[in-house]
Amino acid sequence: MKKRISVEEEFQRDMQDPGFRREYEALEEEFTLARALIKARTKSKLTQQEVAALMGTTQSAVARMESGRISTIKTLKKYAQALGMKLDIRLVNNAHQ
Repeated sequence: MKKRISVEEEFQRDMQDPGFRREYEALEEEFTLARALIKARTKSKLTQQEVAALMGTTQSAVARMESGRISTIKTLKKYAQALGMKLDIRLVNNAHQ
C-alpha cells in the first residue's frame, strides 16, 4: 500500500518544480489574502453561511472570496464588517527587490 503524504509535504514537493513555484509566487498575494480571510472568519467562529447572511450575499460568494477571487475593496470591507472587524490595507516594500 502506498504511503499517504500530507498536504504540506505535497506542497513542498510541488515547490521544487520551477514552473509551479513561479506560478505560485505570481499569485502569492491572493493566497495570503485568502488565508487571512479564512483565519479571521474561523477566529470569529462564523461559518461561510453566517458571514454571507451578515453581508447580504450567498455562501458561494463567500467561498469565492476565500479562494482569492475578490472583485472590489467594498466587498472586502463588507466581509470585515460582518466579522466585526475593520479593513486595513497597507502597501509594503517588495521583499524580492
